[in-house]
Order: sequence, then C-alpha cells, then structure tokens
Amino acid sequence: MAWLTKPTDGGFHSMGRGSSGLLRRYAHEVAKFGAVGGAGLLVNLGVFNLVRHVTDLQVVRASVIATVIAIAFNYVGFRYFTYRDRDKSGRTKELTLFLLFSTVGLVIENGVLYTATYGFHWDSPLQSNIFKFLGIGVATLFRFWSYRTWVFRALPARETVATAESFLEETAPTQRRRRTPQPAGRRP
Repeated sequence: MAWLTKPTDGGFHSMGRGSSGLLRRYAHEVAKFGAVGGAGLLVNLGVFNLVRHVTDLQVVRASVIATVIAIAFNYVGFRYFTYRDRDKSGRTKELTLFLLFSTVGLVIENGVLYTATYGFHWDSPLQSNIFKFLGIGVATLFRFWSYRTWVFRALPARETVATAESFLEETAPTQRRRRTPQPAGRRP
C-alpha cells in the first residue's frame, strides 16, 4: 500500500517502508483496543441483562449501571494491556480524562437506548438489547478517538525516534549513490 506525501519539490512520492511500520502499529493498537472493548461489551451486556432480570429497575437505569461497571473493567484493560507502553507519569490526569470521556460515551450510549425506549416505545428485551448494542457501537467510535488522542498519549520520545528512523530509511538509498570524481579544485 503506497502512501503519498507532497514534498517541497511539488511532486508526489511514496513514503515507503516507514509507513508500513506505522500502519502495522496502528492495526495492532486497534486489535488490542477491540479485544478489551469486546470483553467490555460482554461485561456491559451481561450486567445489563442480569440487572434487568433480577431487579425492577427501568431499562436506562439498568443500562447506566452496566455501563459504569464496563467502564471500570475497560480502564484496567486499556491501561495494562492496550496502552501499557504509553506515558504513565500523570495517572491522576489520565484517570480524570478517562472518566470524563467515558461519561460522554455513557451519555451517547444510553441516549440511543433512551430515545428508542421512551421516544419510540421500543422496549421489549430484544429491542432493548439491539439499541443498547447500537449505542455501544456509536460510543465506541468516540471513545477510541478520545482515549488514544487525549487519555493514553504516546511517549514523545518513541514518536520522535520512529519519525527519525522512517526519515533515515527514506533517505538512505539516495545517499548511497556513488559520487563521480570531480577534477581537483572544483566542488559541486
């Protein structure tokens, strides 16, 4: 897969090998996020259905309880599995941002369920699970973006080294060309 960049000379060149490493790292991150998220989804739906069947709580209240439990489960999974190599120096700030963005995700997720249940009166157990799942899906897109952008930030040194290495890989073939000997006294 060739990625194109526009260099200063106005032409387009492929980024070469450096981009495949970046793409692999991103795919690896998405897979790990998905693994934790998938387990969190099972926790969320399991607790939701358990609370609905064991108690007389309303649908959205049961969903909020399930979402809060899944948020706690997911934080542990993201911190110690998906983003374990990320900056750990500001845990208080990290947790605060995680809870803030998770709360926004909770509102998105349960807003979908609330609209279906009370706006359209789709409140059978099957319909509740479908709209709970749909709400989780929409909220997951927001959470992935916000967690990787604001909460579990990459260490700056690693990004700098990766950028430098990809730059060196791109320029290395150019520098390997042999120079033709120039007559004495003349320099190009």
